[in-house]
Amino acid sequence: MSGAPDGRSRVAIIGSGNIGSDLMMKVIRLSETLEMGAMVGIDPSSDGLARARRLNIAATADGVDGLLALPGFDEIEVVFDATSAGAHRANARALEPYGKILVDLTPAAIGPFVVPPVNLDAHAGARNVNMVTCGGQATIPMVAAVGRVTPVRYAEIVASIASRSAGPGTRANIDEFTETTSAAIEQVGGAERGKAIIVLNPAEPPMIMRDTVLCLADDADPAAIRDSVAAMVTEVARYVPGYRLKQEVQIDRIADDEPLHTLVPTGSPRPALRVQVFLEVEGAAHYLPAYAGNLDIMTSAALRTAEQLVAARRAEVPA
Repeated sequence: MSGAPDGRSRVAIIGSGNIGSDLMMKVIRLSETLEMGAMVGIDPSSDGLARARRLNIAATADGVDGLLALPGFDEIEVVFDATSAGAHRANARALEPYGKILVDLTPAAIGPFVVPPVNLDAHAGARNVNMVTCGGQATIPMVAAVGRVTPVRYAEIVASIASRSAGPGTRANIDEFTETTSAAIEQVGGAERGKAIIVLNPAEPPMIMRDTVLCLADDADPAAIRDSVAAMVTEVARYVPGYRLKQEVQIDRIADDEPLHTLVPTGSPRPALRVQVFLEVEGAAHYLPAYAGNLDIMTSAALRTAEQLVAARRAEVPA
């Protein structure tokens, strides 16, 4: 098994923008099992590449081809991709022959969706995993928390983020955001039908990320639902300290005459409860401002995922 002399696994980050730079700082400051091996970009003047060079980290502005050409490429075990959906498809093809673990922070969704506290264990052997979206990482754990108590027939999430924290990559992938998040609400969160909405709020000063989760669910004990949500919040906060409930979980009964046919799949039982969860995500400010919780939760989830995927791979290798 390749890696650093001290036993840590070396990683490369493709994408030297805000997300890639924040992820680099998290690897350096937080990880006990990973270390930076390379920072990769396409803009020679990017701050991320300049910062990497100041930290004596190998850096290239020649994209994935530059990564493949680096002298230390063979020692890289994990490649994070913080570019765009289209770029990741090309990067994944280029890296496919080399057996690296790919952690995709774009909405490309080539590999399985992963939300660490919900389904990471099920994909411990995967070589290319997708981190869904910032809204998905924030809200899918709440859908899953309701779903482990009672079936969720419909789940809708609204992710509101500061306009300043939405860079060119986020804006270019708005359609992919809604499609990828909606699919993951169903595939990972367990809802029969999912819908996702993102709001870029231009308010000044910039707002902290806020998320609203609406679940239409079968009848159950409200206390059991609240307990499940609280336990899941604690799990997410282990790797995203700024993740918290904004207010108490709201649960009410759905009136018998309330029209639901446009939301609930045809043939599904009529849900009895409306569950609303209100979240706030404050960033750790390792590189990005504290209001950019939408980016912080992506990089935090990616770091947690890579650490566990490497641990699982090493556990499979005979001593």
